[in-house]
Amino acid sequence: MSATVTPAARPPLTPAARGRGRGRWTWLRGTAIALVTLVFALPLVWMFAAAFKTNVQVTDPSVGLWFRPTLDNFRSIVEAGQIVRSLGNSLLVGVVSTVLSAVIAVPAAWAVGRFGMHRTGSLILVARIVPAISLLVPWYYLFAQMGLVGSYTVLVLSHMFVSVPLIMWVMISFFAGLPVELEEAARTDGLSAFGAFWRVSLPLAAPGTATASLLAFVFSWNNFMFALVFADDRTQTVPVTLFNFISYASTDWGGLMAAATLITVPVVIAAVIGQKYLVAGLTAGATKG
Repeated sequence: MSATVTPAARPPLTPAARGRGRGRWTWLRGTAIALVTLVFALPLVWMFAAAFKTNVQVTDPSVGLWFRPTLDNFRSIVEAGQIVRSLGNSLLVGVVSTVLSAVIAVPAAWAVGRFGMHRTGSLILVARIVPAISLLVPWYYLFAQMGLVGSYTVLVLSHMFVSVPLIMWVMISFFAGLPVELEEAARTDGLSAFGAFWRVSLPLAAPGTATASLLAFVFSWNNFMFALVFADDRTQTVPVTLFNFISYASTDWGGLMAAATLITVPVVIAAVIGQKYLVAGLTAGATKG
């Protein structure tokens, strides 16, 4: 009979070996994060640098990040006046559509998430996946008959068509993850169902509401198609104004990059200010209970 050979047990890793493994993993993770950050940040860096170049320097590959900056691009677009008016229009439409969408969508999301309205949730999903561009023709006919084309009202309503399902879709999972015992305790103390939502669930849902509202505002701020179809020169928003820098014969690259820098700054500031709520809202509701 052949004897059974028992393999020798592997000696445990020493603290030094474990430290080397962790250090190697940390280095690889840091390198991967740096590469991904570079890929996403490089276009923004190029845009910001090009905003301070002349048109000749922008199109010259030999001119990198070492050049004499100029403010002529910013001065020319501000003196023209259209970009300032468009920034105000975008801010007005974005804030109004986001606030109205949140007022409608947050209580609706609470009702769907708390009372298990699965069919309603399916309808919301359908509204999210329907391309809004497919509705532009019937919308334009309807709003033209109502005399709303070219007004702020039509821009707000069209943006709300996307913002309301977006906010609801984010908030449903958030409310579903809140402990129902908190609302039951509030109702035991004499509050109604809506009172429990208003006094208990809504304050707890502040991070999720901030996240969903920020996403809705960014969509409204960046939307191009609705403004191109429904707006006129008076209600034109910044994406359409950017498009006007591109003509058939030439492109004003310096003015285009300066205007793009101006419209990027408000969104970046909003994201930095709401970063704490944004991270909390994106992670909350991922696990139930």
